[in-house]
Amino acid sequence: MTDLVSDFDFTLPPDRIADHPARPRDSARLLDVPVAGPIMDRHVRDLPGCLRAGDILVANDTAVIPAQLSATRGAARIGITLDRILPDGSWHVLARNARRLHPGDRLAFGASPVTADVLACGDAGDVTLRFSVEGAAFDQFLHDTGHLALPPYIARPEGPTEQDRKDYATIFAQHRGAVAAPTAGLHFTPDLLAALDHAGVLRQTLTLHVGAGTFLPMRSEQISAHRMHAERGTITPHAARRINAARAAGGRIIAVGTTSLRLLESATDEDGVVHPFHGETAIFIKPGYRFRAVDMLLTNFHLPRSTLFMLVCAFGGYHRMQAAYAHAIAKGYRFYSYGDACLLHRSEGDLP
Repeated sequence: MTDLVSDFDFTLPPDRIADHPARPRDSARLLDVPVAGPIMDRHVRDLPGCLRAGDILVANDTAVIPAQLSATRGAARIGITLDRILPDGSWHVLARNARRLHPGDRLAFGASPVTADVLACGDAGDVTLRFSVEGAAFDQFLHDTGHLALPPYIARPEGPTEQDRKDYATIFAQHRGAVAAPTAGLHFTPDLLAALDHAGVLRQTLTLHVGAGTFLPMRSEQISAHRMHAERGTITPHAARRINAARAAGGRIIAVGTTSLRLLESATDEDGVVHPFHGETAIFIKPGYRFRAVDMLLTNFHLPRSTLFMLVCAFGGYHRMQAAYAHAIAKGYRFYSYGDACLLHRSEGDLP
C-alpha cells in the first residue's frame, strides 16, 4: 500500500468550492456510490429511499463555539484558535506567533477583563492556556469576544457573517465544544428527519467535538509521518445499546459524517460491539483499515491530500472514490463544508 500523500491528490476547479449552503439544506445534491454498478445522482431529500426500515442513522450533536480569538502579550499580537478543553480545565489551542509565547506569559483580549496564562508551549503552534474564567462566564466571554473559525477556503474578507452563524450549525447541535461543524449534518431539515422517521429509519446521536486540527494540512509527503490531533468524544451507554440493538436486529449503521464514523470506530471492539466512550480519540483511518462498526457513510466532498479523503478512500475503495470524485467534478457538484454530499457503501480491500 502507498505511503505517499500525493497518491490522494486531485485537481479541483476553484468554482466547485461552495461558499454558501444549498437552500433548503436538503436540496443539496447527493452522489450515491454503491459498492458496484453505476454511480447515481440524487438529492439529500432522497435519503429515506436509499435506506431501509431498521437502519440506524448516527449523527454528531456537537455545537460549534466561536473559537477564534485575538490576544496580545505586551505589544505582540497572538491569534488563538481554541482546540479542546483538557481534563484539568485548561485549553489546548493553536496559536499564530506562538514562538513569542513562553510558559508564565499572560494574554489579554482587548477590553475584556478575561485573561489567559500560558502553561506550556509545544511544537507547531501548540499552546496550553488557562483562562481566568470558566463555565458560564467563559461561554459569555466567547460570545462577546470570539469569532467563528470558518474553514480557510470559505472566503469572508470581513470575517464570518451573522448568516454564517446560522448556516454553520446543524439541526442536531446540542453540546458546545466544536471548533468546526460536522458538516454532513448541515444537510438535515425537520422535513427530512420526519421523512426518515416515516420510513422506519432509527436515529441516534453521539458527540465528537471537532478540533482545530481539522484545518491543518498534512505537512509531510509520507502518510506514516502524520500525527492526528486528539478530539474529545462521548457515546453514552444508552446510545451504545441502541446502536448495538439495531445491528443485532439486522439494521445497518449509517454514520452522518466522518466525525461520527471516527468515534464509532474508536468505541467498537473486534466483534463489532459498540461500547460507551468518554475521552479522546486520535484515530487515523486510511486505506488498509478494517471497519468494525459502520456500514454506510453520508459525508461531504473533501480536500485533496487530506486525511478525510484518505478516510473515504479507505471506506468506499480507493479506485471507486477516485472515480466518484471525478464524476462529481465533471457534473458540477459543490465541494467542502457548504457543499453537496455523497452516500458511500463500505467497500474494503480496494487499495491504492
